[in-house]
Amino acid sequence: MNEVRLSLKNKKVFTTYLVIVLLLVSFMAGLYLGRSQYVQNNLQRQNTELVNKDTNKTERVDFDLFWNVWETIEKKYVDDLDYQKMLRGAITGMVAALDDPYTVYMDPETSQEFQKEIAGIFEGIGAEIGIKKDKLTIISPLPSSPAEQAGVKARDTILMIDGENTTDMNLIEAAAKIRGEEGSQVTLNIIRDSWEEAKDIVITRDKIEVQSVTWDLRKYNQKSIAYIELTYFGEDTTTEFKKTITDIMAYEVDGVILDLRGNSGGYLETAIDVSSEFVASGQVITIESFSDGEENKYKAKNGSRLVNLPVVVLIDEGSASASEIVAGVLRDHRQSKLIGQKSYGKGSVQELENYNDGSSLRVSIAKWLTPSGKNINGEGLSPDIEVELSDDDYDNDLDPQLDKALEVITQ
Repeated sequence: MNEVRLSLKNKKVFTTYLVIVLLLVSFMAGLYLGRSQYVQNNLQRQNTELVNKDTNKTERVDFDLFWNVWETIEKKYVDDLDYQKMLRGAITGMVAALDDPYTVYMDPETSQEFQKEIAGIFEGIGAEIGIKKDKLTIISPLPSSPAEQAGVKARDTILMIDGENTTDMNLIEAAAKIRGEEGSQVTLNIIRDSWEEAKDIVITRDKIEVQSVTWDLRKYNQKSIAYIELTYFGEDTTTEFKKTITDIMAYEVDGVILDLRGNSGGYLETAIDVSSEFVASGQVITIESFSDGEENKYKAKNGSRLVNLPVVVLIDEGSASASEIVAGVLRDHRQSKLIGQKSYGKGSVQELENYNDGSSLRVSIAKWLTPSGKNINGEGLSPDIEVELSDDDYDNDLDPQLDKALEVITQ
């Protein structure tokens, strides 16, 4: 009897323990499923009906479709799944659906490379690329870069990278394929307006270290002209530019030529710093125009050391973004002549969002306007004096655009 009572007692203890465990498991499962259901329901409640900010109309979005596809892949896909890769792929697709070449999601590795490029140090061919009329296009090769030395020019269309068609590539994918280790080679299949057929250009990659500001003194018509060349608007450009102005002030100069050809842009803040040396403090540099109609005006800071000197600006198809901001400022406030060819036409502002896993999102948050309110997105800035730079000029180291600038600034 005692043994029986002991067994029954143990059974009761075990049963009680089992019930408690099952209750806890059920509670946790219910909590998890409830939370999941809450999250999905909450997504559905909050996001099923969304207001389109452009049309102000309500649109229905079924988030269940995403989860249904995800679950189908989980249950039925034949090979192993990389969930992190699936998640990033979904984000990449969502961003690509915006059909904005400047809004791009970057995985941790690509994000790190992007930061290096902004800092002006990276390995590759040394050329800025963009999407122009749905085609992968060279915005500008950097001075003395492998791309320039191989004969690549602004406006060249890249049809293939190492034999792979670029039609469906976004900017990040294309940049990742062109970029590579110092000493390695990449083959770009390129078409140019002046060519009858495409050509392969083989480029040996190198370490690219770009000085963003250079200058020298030019003598023309018995006058001294400061010729300043800006190659990009990076982290160190403000410091370099201010030092350049200090150096120029040591001479008696009669005018300034600002060369923004091939300058594909960079930081908005840097463009404001550069512009501030040419115009009076407090003048509008650029206007950010947001989708809700709100506008944000950026104004010139203290500086203005070049405000009393005549200025002309050189632009071409490779002048984009921050370059166009500075050129627009000088035309609107100083009536400076723009000489060369129509600029690229990138009139949107991007903000960089960094995430905990090392990835980042470069997202277009606004359009920027010139001080006079002109939107140049997709249009560019037309030069006041149009001067072409032909292949023969390029091949023979002739620069009729700079020659014209010298002529104009000394009149």
